[in-house]
Amino acid sequence: MQALTIEDLKITARKRVPRMFFDYADSGSFTESTYRANEDDFAPIKLRQKVAVDMRNRVLGTTMVGQDVAMPVALAPVGLTGMQRADGEMEAAKAAEKFGVPFTLSTMSICSIEDVASVTKKPFWFQLYVMRDREFAGSLIDRAKAVGCSALVLTLDLQALGQRHKDKRNGLAAPPKFTINSMLQIMARPAWCLNMLTTRRHTFRNIVGHVKGVNDLGSLSEWTNSQFDQSLTWGDIEWIKNRWGGKLILKGILDPDDAKEAVKAGADAIVVSNHGGRQLDGALSTIAALPPIIDAVGADIEVHFDGGIRSGQDVLKALCLGAKSTYIARAYIYGLGAHGSRGVTQSLEIIRNELDLTLAFCGETNVSNLGRHNLIASTLGHLQS
Repeated sequence: MQALTIEDLKITARKRVPRMFFDYADSGSFTESTYRANEDDFAPIKLRQKVAVDMRNRVLGTTMVGQDVAMPVALAPVGLTGMQRADGEMEAAKAAEKFGVPFTLSTMSICSIEDVASVTKKPFWFQLYVMRDREFAGSLIDRAKAVGCSALVLTLDLQALGQRHKDKRNGLAAPPKFTINSMLQIMARPAWCLNMLTTRRHTFRNIVGHVKGVNDLGSLSEWTNSQFDQSLTWGDIEWIKNRWGGKLILKGILDPDDAKEAVKAGADAIVVSNHGGRQLDGALSTIAALPPIIDAVGADIEVHFDGGIRSGQDVLKALCLGAKSTYIARAYIYGLGAHGSRGVTQSLEIIRNELDLTLAFCGETNVSNLGRHNLIASTLGHLQS
């Protein structure tokens, strides 16, 4: 079947990726109400159509923290991407580079910082979790600097791990543990198994071999579970900013007061994000959280948006509500699981096509000109908290 929508890629990925890894990317915490709201809350927002407007020479290109991008979309950091497809982070990074959008590598990636640098020619971004082992956190920053990463994305909303029921029931592990449950899942996806045999990268290569005493799955699991730093405060960001010395993006902002703190901390940009609904279940959807944050700090800092994007129309709606740019995660992960690097490119092409056509129908020729005037005001009531 020809993939015309992100949903088409999702259907194919579900058939090709073992359940534990598909569900890891496609689930939320507890009841998953926030996970669902991220996507659902886009639908009531209606666009203002304009006609008899010269819609030629449309411009989708813009900048993100000073970097030229082909459209206002970046690939968000996603853990275990290399278990969706062999060398998944490397494949996604190559596709993003060729397309002209940023790729963000997760701390909890299967391919290491150095692995991704070995297959890319342009700088990518690195996402940092601040672990209790600050020496290791510092070494991650230094490694990202050493390969030329052009932005550091600091995730602030993972001081404790949200409970994701599907991960527990599926027995999620990388590499998979040898249990009846996990082996049945893997045996049901023989093509995935053959693909995974083409690589030696099956565990968290940013960590294993870089932390003293972490050499196998057991020690890795024990170390990781002990490392989420519940003492992290705004005061710690100064140390990170100074150690990094480059563009700093703070991810996980849902509250206007936190957005103001991010400005005080000297960040170059913030990402309005609720971790894909994987942390605080019952929190606002990100599209509902966006307008008050824009009102609070939109004139003071670059505001990016993450969460629930499944189409170019979703991208456009976020831009209309004030976001400078957006991130996609599940949308490109579906493509990767479905068709590898080619599927990531397909996901970007689908979003670009939908964004381009919707821009035209709204009577605009440049994404930089979008605003709330492109939306039907009476349809925005559900976004008011």
